[in-house]
Amino acid sequence: MSSILTNFGAMTALRTLKAINGNLMDVQTSISTGKRIGEAKDNSAVWAIAKTMESDISGFRSIEDGLALGEATVAVASAGAEQIVDKLTEIKELIVSGQSENVDHDTIQQDIASKVEQVQAIISAAQFNGANLLASDVDGSGATSVGVLASLNRVGAGGAVTTEEIVVNSVNFESNLDLASNLTSITDTTSAATALSEIEGFLQTAITGAAALGSSSARLEDQADFVGRLADSMQQGVSVMTDTNMEEASARLAALKTQQELAIQSLTIANQAPRLLLQLFQR
Repeated sequence: MSSILTNFGAMTALRTLKAINGNLMDVQTSISTGKRIGEAKDNSAVWAIAKTMESDISGFRSIEDGLALGEATVAVASAGAEQIVDKLTEIKELIVSGQSENVDHDTIQQDIASKVEQVQAIISAAQFNGANLLASDVDGSGATSVGVLASLNRVGAGGAVTTEEIVVNSVNFESNLDLASNLTSITDTTSAATALSEIEGFLQTAITGAAALGSSSARLEDQADFVGRLADSMQQGVSVMTDTNMEEASARLAALKTQQELAIQSLTIANQAPRLLLQLFQR
């Protein structure tokens, strides 16, 4: 039915044009922002998942920073422990030389005392940001270990998040390597033999402690690498869900512009229909 009061064709064409303009605006927004789903109204389910994952990604990025700090703390202690092993080896060499009768035991003892002071100085200085894993008191507050946040664990899409720590214990060289009080002074071959037995025990303690710190350092490094890769993978997943596919958006934009032009032409033709009706009465 045709009517001069109600233009059904124009109404349909206008509704089609509005829909095309809305789709065109959505595509232009997704291209300009780079986000296919940037708001909850775009796709509430995907948006909620993306926001949860983005919060976890932020948490993992913070964990990366914490692991880097932990790595540095352990690396300083590990370097100090290895240096102490070298010094104890030098002390052992001096003690071995004191096994002979025709040596200056006083001079050897002076050299040993100097190296003992170096060991104590290394223990005191091997701290990073106030934490010293070679001391009996790690942070000055009675702590005997350093806890480094290593991971966030989520069970289920909306489940509770729990944390996991890597605990690095102090090797306590401050007490275990108290050479000044527990290493026999060399005055003759007999005392040198006693000191040799003692330094061997100290050396094994230092080697064990240095190995433990090295193992902890490697673990922190591996965990930092894993967390970095995990955060990157999660970021890629969020990107796939929410970012705009530029090739697809470009093709859709071109198609919508063509549809818009056709819809405008259709609306123009529909608006001319009442005039065509009037021509029927002019004959």
